[in-house]
Order: sequence, then C-alpha cells, then structure tokens
Amino acid sequence: MEDSDTNAILPAEEDSSQDNYKSTTTLCPTCNIIGDNVICSTPPPYSCILSVSVEPVIFLSMFSLALQMPLYTQYLWDRISEDMGYNGTKTGGCHNSTGPPDPLEKEVETMTAHWNLYINLGGFFVSLFSATLFGAWSDCVGRRPVLILPSLGLAAQAAVYLVVLYLKLPVAWFLLGRFCSSLTGDFNTILAGCFAYVADTSDKVSRTFRVAILEACIGVAGMFASIIGGQWRRAQGYINPFWLVLATSLASALYAYLFVPESVVPDPGARLLTTKHHRSVWQLFSTPGQGDRRPKLWLYSLSFFIVVTVHFGSRDLYVLYELSAPLCWGPELIGYGSAVLHLTYLSSLVGLKAMQRCLEDSWVAIVGLLSNMCGLVVISVANTTALMFTGYGLCFLFMASTPVLRSKVSKLVDPSEQGALFASVACVEGLCSLVSNGVFNSLYPATLHIMKGFPFLFGAILLLLPAGIIGTLGCQQRRMENTESSAVS
Repeated sequence: MEDSDTNAILPAEEDSSQDNYKSTTTLCPTCNIIGDNVICSTPPPYSCILSVSVEPVIFLSMFSLALQMPLYTQYLWDRISEDMGYNGTKTGGCHNSTGPPDPLEKEVETMTAHWNLYINLGGFFVSLFSATLFGAWSDCVGRRPVLILPSLGLAAQAAVYLVVLYLKLPVAWFLLGRFCSSLTGDFNTILAGCFAYVADTSDKVSRTFRVAILEACIGVAGMFASIIGGQWRRAQGYINPFWLVLATSLASALYAYLFVPESVVPDPGARLLTTKHHRSVWQLFSTPGQGDRRPKLWLYSLSFFIVVTVHFGSRDLYVLYELSAPLCWGPELIGYGSAVLHLTYLSSLVGLKAMQRCLEDSWVAIVGLLSNMCGLVVISVANTTALMFTGYGLCFLFMASTPVLRSKVSKLVDPSEQGALFASVACVEGLCSLVSNGVFNSLYPATLHIMKGFPFLFGAILLLLPAGIIGTLGCQQRRMENTESSAVS
C-alpha cells in the first residue's frame, strides 16, 4: 500500500521556491534550518528553554471549551424555566412520560433552542471571517499570535459569562461573551495554529504521529471536562466551574507566550487588516490546477462541510435532548454522555490506524460515516438511558472520516498553497457551525410534536451524500491508477 492519504493532512516538504526564499531570508543568529523548516530557537520573553510544544495549548483550550458548552446550555434551560415559572425539570413533570406532554416544558425547550441559535449565530457570523483572516496571517507573522489571541478571547468569553451568572443578567448578555471569542478567531484558529506549528517543527517521519497526539489531546481533554463538569455542577452549581473555564483559557494563552518558541520567521511588514489573506483562499478554489484538481477540491470540501455540519448540529442538541422527557438526565448523566462522545476521538484514531492496514483511506472514511449514521439513527429513537448510550457507542468510529477528507484536499494543492488551505478549512468549519446552528436548532423545536429525535435522523440521511461522493471519487482514482499501470506495463 502506498503512503496513506492521511500523511498529507499537513504539508510534507517545501518546494524549491521556498528553499530559495530561505536562502535569501536574513536569519537571526539563533535561527536554524531543520529539514525544510526554519526554526527560530530564540525563546520568547521570560520563556523556559525546555519547552514542550503546542500540545498543552490545544489540551487546555479544548478542556475550557468542553467544560463550558454543556454548562451554559443547562444554565439557559434553568434560567428560562425560572423566568417562565416551570419547575418540572427534575421532578414529576419530567418523569411523567405516560401522561400528556407538558405544554410549558415544550415552550421552555423551544426558547432554549432559540437562544442557543441566537448566541451561536451571533458568534459564528464573526468567526467565519476572523478564523480565515488569522489562519492566513500566521504564515507571515508566525504561529504564536494565533495561539495567544484566541485563548484570550475564550478567557474574555468566560469572564462575561461569570458576570452574567453573578448578576443574573438576561441571557442576551451571553451574546457579548460569544462575540469576544469569535472576534479573536475562536477555537478553530487555535486548531489551525497548532497543526501548522506541528508542520513547521516536524519531519515526514514523525509528523503523522505528532498530528495523532494533537487529536488525542482534543478527545482526552473533552472527556475529562465532561466528567468533571457534570459532577461539579451538581455539587456546587455553575459559578465555580466557570472560574475553571476562565483559568484554563488564561493558562493556555500564558503557556503559548512563555513556552512556545516561534516556528516561522516573522515578516515585519506583514499587515493583518488586508484583503490579501482572503484573496489567497479564494484563488485556491477559483484558479484551475493540474488535471481535475478544482472539481475534486470542491467535492471533497462539500463532503467535509456536510460531515462537520452534522457533527456540530447534533452535538448542540444532545444536552437539550437529554434534559427533557423521556430521558430526563441530570448533570451527572449529561457529563458521562459527553465524556463517551469525546472518547470516540481516541477510538476513531485507533480504528483508523487498524483499518488502514487492509483498506484504502476512501473506504476508511465510508466506514466512519456508516458508524456515525448508525449511532444517529439509534439516538433519534432513544427513550431510555441504555438506548442513548448504545447510540453513543455505535458512533465509536465517527471521527475517522474527517482526517481522510483533510488529507484528500491537502494532496490536491501545492506545498506553497498549504497556508491558504488551512485558512480555507477554518473558513469551512466556521460556515459549518453557522449552518448547523441555523438548521438543527431551528429544526428541533419545529419537529417536537412530530418526532423528538427527527434532527438526528435527518443528520444520518445527510451523511449519505458525502459517502457517495467519497466512494465515487475513490473508484475513479482506482480506475485511473489501474489504467496508468496497464499503460506502463
């Protein structure tokens, strides 16, 4: 089997034009060329010489994000229930599934879903552009700024949420906190910066393993945050967990500033507020390349868009789905459920590595999509705790498709275009968040009286399209390779 497509998630080696750039670039005395990368060993101010790399940055940021997401959804539920005079959340009103549905409970569900929609839409309208801007900007000024600024934005968001909790302000104030995070790039920019940093500081042999470590950090951090958040919220309420959210976000920014050496030689003349960064992303998809690169790039990007949209949309509804009848989960079960979902990051990586021994990457992605579809179908009809966890368990390979899709689009572009590609991926992810919140959070209250789990069933049906695209393009690629090999022989 040839080199896996997954090895192309990040750029492998630079071309000769980049070598010429390095030879003509003035390096400081402590800068070295390691492989194809220029590494500046000058530590940042007050830094520790024995730095670890960016793994703690992505771990702390993901921990902060995963800890606050279920908490603020539950707070919205409790606060709206209090304002509307509904007190059946954990008592007879919720567990009385044999009687007629409580109309007030349905109204609380609808209002909570709508506020989820407003808060996320307000943030993602901004992050759709800022993540793209910061991603391309990091190729000029370095990776550290795009690790520090979004972490500070997440800290500002947590600070605003704490003010809302202490003063019991209207839930509309959550929009301000969300805006602070999205204006500085949000978590997608941290992801782009961390993966780009690994590409800068690793060689072809170790790069795939380094990428796997970063993805494992995401799953482990989310799992721990989910378990801790559910237990802590049940014991002490919302305020203390949000102080930990603030502390971890600040710790992520502080670590990036003190202990992460710069991996890119900064360009002193680089500007942030310029249209050049967005133009580079647009040219990537509009300029024809060799062969049929452009249609494949669009098709794989469409598949990535659908898959991530279903991931985001279903994830936003899990807590709301579990809070209400007939499941009526409390904070502890919600935490365990979210932990199981984050554990699939690790199981997907292990499954992807095992399946690559006997399957091409296209078929690995299809198996991952089938796992996701089966889990969503079971969740859509789950009316017991056991059935809900069964649905989570069937999703144990659901993250195996996105690494393959990232590698497919990465192999379609030149090494000199990888920076624009990472910026476009951040743009697509921001658009996924925007569309998923608009579609799923609107679909959920609209179909409550028809089928409570219909949005999950709808997501499973949507995944049939990327499965067909990946399978078709994979078969075409196989036929092309067989034709070329027959012509050579």
